[in-house]
Amino acid sequence: MARAVSTRRKTLTTVAAWAVGLLIFFPILWTFLTSFKTEATAIADPPVFLFFDWTTENYSVVQERSDYMRFLWNSVIIAGGSTLLGIIIAVPAAWAMAFVPSRWTKDILLWMLSTKMLPAVGVLYPMYLIFIQLGLLDTRIGLTIVLMLVNLPIIVWMLYTYFKEIPGEILEAARMDGAGLKEELLYVLTPMAIPGIASTVLLNVILAWNEAFWTLNLTAASAAPLTAFIASYSSPEGLFYAKLSAASTMAIAPILILGWFSQKQLVRGLTFGAVK
Repeated sequence: MARAVSTRRKTLTTVAAWAVGLLIFFPILWTFLTSFKTEATAIADPPVFLFFDWTTENYSVVQERSDYMRFLWNSVIIAGGSTLLGIIIAVPAAWAMAFVPSRWTKDILLWMLSTKMLPAVGVLYPMYLIFIQLGLLDTRIGLTIVLMLVNLPIIVWMLYTYFKEIPGEILEAARMDGAGLKEELLYVLTPMAIPGIASTVLLNVILAWNEAFWTLNLTAASAAPLTAFIASYSSPEGLFYAKLSAASTMAIAPILILGWFSQKQLVRGLTFGAVK
């Protein structure tokens, strides 16, 4: 009886997991299918799902109209640069909060996290003026700094959580063996926290890659990433759904491929320290 109940529970859990997964994946699948439709088929009512005349014309038009590789390269530089800069800053900060805490550590962590609740539009105007004054408007450097600052609280929180799972006695033993702060961070702490750091890097790359608000408001042409590439297919003349879907597919494909090949590392990092 107990075995039957357990089997039924596992079956229901599996079915529910598949249902949620398909529900989440459906918009991506629909976008992919729409990218191969004509504009007339894309807006057909009722919608056409699979049985339509497939065409690659939308991809040809997108490539002729826009320099896709330039947008892609901007996204790679901005997402990669903001992640690297964030990790360089966050690792020492998380180390200090995890292993040399003060009475204000929890308050500082909560304050950092509270900045994520601030509506971005509330600071857009001062940020825009600062960028103009510093000559950072529509530059990769400027956008890299902004996205690093936007995601820094999450990076610090994640690394802090991972570092707290590492026994402090290991670092004390390293100090007794003569390790300085540099050696402690580079040769003791970092190798032990590789799963957590890797998952933090992957998550930050995804967040930076998908960021739209700051990229659309602080760039115009030179530093525009793939989010701006997608937005360019929404024009005053109307939405070209098929071409917009093709542009969206081309924009999300690299990050989907990265996520697919690194999913094991991501899951391993997110569960780092969960089981002792």
